[in-house]
Amino acid sequence: MTGTKETGAEWPTYGVLAACYIGWGAACLWHGALGWWFVPVAGYFITLHSSLQHEALHGHPTRDARVNEALVFPALGVFVPYRVFKRTHLRHHCDAQLTDPYDDPESAYLAQKDWDALSVPMRWVLEVNRTLFGRLLVGPALSIRSSLVQDITAMRGGCAFTRGAWIAHGIGLTITLGFAFGVAGLPPLLYLAAAYAGYSLLMLRTFAEHQATEVVGERTAIVEAEGPLAFAFLNNNLHAVHHAHPRAPWYALPALYRRDREAVLAGNGAYRFAGYRALVGRYALRAKERAVHPFLRRG
Repeated sequence: MTGTKETGAEWPTYGVLAACYIGWGAACLWHGALGWWFVPVAGYFITLHSSLQHEALHGHPTRDARVNEALVFPALGVFVPYRVFKRTHLRHHCDAQLTDPYDDPESAYLAQKDWDALSVPMRWVLEVNRTLFGRLLVGPALSIRSSLVQDITAMRGGCAFTRGAWIAHGIGLTITLGFAFGVAGLPPLLYLAAAYAGYSLLMLRTFAEHQATEVVGERTAIVEAEGPLAFAFLNNNLHAVHHAHPRAPWYALPALYRRDREAVLAGNGAYRFAGYRALVGRYALRAKERAVHPFLRRG
């Protein structure tokens, strides 16, 4: 791993945290001047905050998980409790189980038997979700629905962890919405639209970052994006590098990729895109793959 030392202060992350909260707060306070531009502007900062939560659960910017959680505690994204995200995402980092419909909690695939049990309209929605524009439109709703169903089921079954995660999330929501509604005077539907837009931008990042292949190393993509999108994702578009170096801070990933580019692309079977424009051009209205996992079809 390159970048800062494990014991050093990760000042770039502190700087992004400050910029994220200042930008989000300014957008809320000036929503009247922004009009409907508030939705993409605030949505961008909500996406950035989710990327900062991703950094926090991987141990940044400090080595104290409680401090990291406190730094990203306000629930800007509304829909997913941080502690639930942390638990499921760390399970996702078992590369041998990537894309497995049951063992990878972030898999976008279904097992054949689960597909067969769906209604025809739901199958159609899931097929639409396999296109890029479909993912941006319906992907957040599908993900939120699935997460809520799982969490409600867990809490009904007496899961103390999930209940505690939602209590903490409720406190974080109180901070966020108290400022947005009480201080900034935002209309609730306008903020919910921004939160959905932020989730939709995350769907752009996750759309192609994993594929179902027999070779484990070839399941994780590289998207060579730069500029505002790479910043919003905190370089997690270099996803194969992140999976190879999950403890590396976000600002170390580009240097790691430049140093080992040939080895990374050899290891992931050249599963690479030149940028998100290339993804849009290829998959805007065309399904990248079917929703059913091509070889893990459990009975």
